[in-house]
Amino acid sequence: MEDAAIIGLYWARDEGAIAASDEKYGPLCRALSRDILDSREDAEECVNDTWQRAWDTMPPQRPGSLRAYLARITRNLSIDRWRARRAEKRGSGLTVLLDELEEALPAAPSAEDLTEARETARAINRWLDTLPPADRTAFLRRYWYGQRVDEVARQAGYSSNSMAKRLGRLRAGLRLALEQEGIVV
Repeated sequence: MEDAAIIGLYWARDEGAIAASDEKYGPLCRALSRDILDSREDAEECVNDTWQRAWDTMPPQRPGSLRAYLARITRNLSIDRWRARRAEKRGSGLTVLLDELEEALPAAPSAEDLTEARETARAINRWLDTLPPADRTAFLRRYWYGQRVDEVARQAGYSSNSMAKRLGRLRAGLRLALEQEGIVV
């Protein structure tokens, strides 16, 4: 089913929207959540929560890309669940991702620094636009979708070791680009 038709089902308050979303985007959302949480059961709960959140937000939302909309909801819910688990005990999956990016990104902005955070996001997007498609894809798979290095390497046709080095060079490039734009890292 086309995305526009699925969105139309949400707007018509037709529960078939959930089944259609799960059929088309369930595997993507489950993999994304599982990569962040490292738990099939928690990932399944997050995906179910994704369908509920989509139901609650459409209408008034009418996403331009249903895939991106559902992936963002899943990612945010998974990170929230990861943070809740981490508050109870130390997690591992997302900790590794954040530790790797920590040296290349500035500290999380406070509410007063929202404008600066937006400029940082724009600078990161400008930097991503300068990358060759393969590097951009690898970077996003690792740091947006939370895929393990060996998965990113396999999909790109590289060894895990060479992909880890490549991602390290990309993080260094991001750090340099941000520093050149005057963003304190």
